[in-house]
Amino acid sequence: MHNLSIKELSALLQSKKISSVELTRYFLDRIQKLDAELNSFVTITPELALQMAEVADAKLAAGNAHPLTGIPMAHKDIFCTDGVKTSCGSKMLDNFIAPYDAHVVTQLKALDMPILGKTNMDEFAMGSSTESSYYGATKNPWDLKAVPGGSSGGSAAAVAAGLVPFASGTDTGGSIRQPASFCGISGIKPTYGAISRFGMISYASSFDQGGPMARSAEDNAWLLNAMVDFDERDSTSLKMDKVDYTASLNDAIKGLRIGVPAEYFGEGLDPEVAKVIKQAIAELEKQGAELVEVHLPNQHLAVSAYYVLAPAEASSNLSRFDGVRYGYRCENPQDLNDLYTRSRAEGFGAEVKRRIMVGAYALSAGYYDAYYLKAQKVRRLVRDDFTKAFESCDVILGPVAPTPAFNLGEKTDDPVSMYLADLYTIPVNLAGLPAMSVPAGFVNERPVGLHLVGPYFSEAKILNVAHQYQQVTDWHKQTPEWIEGGRQA
Repeated sequence: MHNLSIKELSALLQSKKISSVELTRYFLDRIQKLDAELNSFVTITPELALQMAEVADAKLAAGNAHPLTGIPMAHKDIFCTDGVKTSCGSKMLDNFIAPYDAHVVTQLKALDMPILGKTNMDEFAMGSSTESSYYGATKNPWDLKAVPGGSSGGSAAAVAAGLVPFASGTDTGGSIRQPASFCGISGIKPTYGAISRFGMISYASSFDQGGPMARSAEDNAWLLNAMVDFDERDSTSLKMDKVDYTASLNDAIKGLRIGVPAEYFGEGLDPEVAKVIKQAIAELEKQGAELVEVHLPNQHLAVSAYYVLAPAEASSNLSRFDGVRYGYRCENPQDLNDLYTRSRAEGFGAEVKRRIMVGAYALSAGYYDAYYLKAQKVRRLVRDDFTKAFESCDVILGPVAPTPAFNLGEKTDDPVSMYLADLYTIPVNLAGLPAMSVPAGFVNERPVGLHLVGPYFSEAKILNVAHQYQQVTDWHKQTPEWIEGGRQA
């Protein structure tokens, strides 16, 4: 059952061959049985899930259900969920019970998709390995010694292990695509502003973007249909024409112009990863796609710019966590200053503190022009590089990450090395473009993802290319050997 696509699960539910309650219990049992090994969930919500499943079954019986009705799912623990702990992977919010739903949660609740729980993540989405979580590291289902990627590592691991058909994620510098690559699933970051950020706890507001994480491109298309929506409560939410992202999945890609930047295949890229990506591109060529050489000359500046801009925004966004209104409060503060300083010192983890300090420094008097303003100019250069590249190609393809998943603990003492895991994903967030990771093979028995990047609002085209690739490959269907019912690569 856990190897079925969302389309297949929908067909079973619509034909009454299985009920939503039965399906929900099946996945809850898998979580109980397998997640102690993975630590992909922070909170499990069986009562809520079964209540929602009963409502879904009533709608299915009445014959007026949405195709996604009754399919269980999980939310990254960054989305506020009414009545459920929303921790953002932090001690700071360990006691926070959200009093309202994020817009994305509201949309999927309206379709009666049972919520199985909240998934683990890097603290406040700051990390590339899900090791900075207050609740401990999540393990990669393909190799329990490896990280699942981050910050949406809990969602990626849960989907890869078949604990849930779909989970939401967020992507600030690659946090949907990099864990999707490391865990061998498909995940898409849509155009900035396509999915509302209302109720999504902020890390860096001009970068953060929600999106779906599932087994295949087709699954992601179904989910994107439900998640993309204008929300007047989010000032960055875009008014877009309604698109059915499943409508063009089966379009032929003959004549598609694939841009392959030379900068993607230079120093730092594992040669075996490069081999996997080139084989994936060759598969698309067999279907009639044409290769076009493009250049992204400012690509090498993106990581440096990001780690000025994102921490600057984080230092502002996280100032609200002061021990006064909600969240963690230190014991027996001596005065107001002691309350502020000890609550923040005790409530935040090392990586969050590091980024707050970097951001505060970059915004401080005397350094704003030297760092923050210059980084903003680099951001424009990166965006302009993509704009120019898309004049001669339809999509840009390359690796998601320079290497497959690294080992747990391997980079925890080397932040810069950790940051470079997002070398290829960060430029996309600087520009606000849509991009996707799809499984493309393995290196040392660990998954490798193919990165598809498109112009603004080209999600349908990206999904079409990904789906056509998945029609001639089966990487997205493979699951870890130790998982019950799994198929070894």
